[in-house]
Amino acid sequence: MKNLIYPVIISEFDDDGHYYVVTSPNIPGMVTQGDTFSEAAYWAEDAIATMLDDSTNYPEPQDPSQWHLNANDKVVYISVDMNKWLKQNSKTIRRSITVPEYLNNLAKKNNINVSRLATEALKAELNVN
Repeated sequence: MKNLIYPVIISEFDDDGHYYVVTSPNIPGMVTQGDTFSEAAYWAEDAIATMLDDSTNYPEPQDPSQWHLNANDKVVYISVDMNKWLKQNSKTIRRSITVPEYLNNLAKKNNINVSRLATEALKAELNVN
C-alpha cells in the first residue's frame, strides 16, 4: 500500500442549486460530489480509495493535459493514503486460527491477546502500518 496521487476533474454546476461533481478518466466509474469545492475534493479522496481498496495494482496517473475540459472544469490532484484509509474503513472480522495447546496455555497465563498478536504479526509480515 502506498500514498497515491491522482488528477481528477472537478466540475462546477448551477442547475438545481450550486454544487461540484468529481470524476476521473484515470479511474473509470468514479463519481462523487460536494456542495463546495473543498467538500468535493474531500469526497474525491474517499471515492478514489473506495474504487481502489481491493486493488494491488493501482492505475498509473494519467497526464491531464490530454483531457478535454469544459469551461466549468478544473483539474485537481488528490492525495490518497491507502494505508490510513484502509485502517479507518476496515471492520474487524472473526477468524479461527489453530495454535498448539501449550502456546495457547502460555498465552492465557501471560495475558497475551492472541488476536492482537496475530494482527500485529500480519501487519509486520505484510509491511502495513
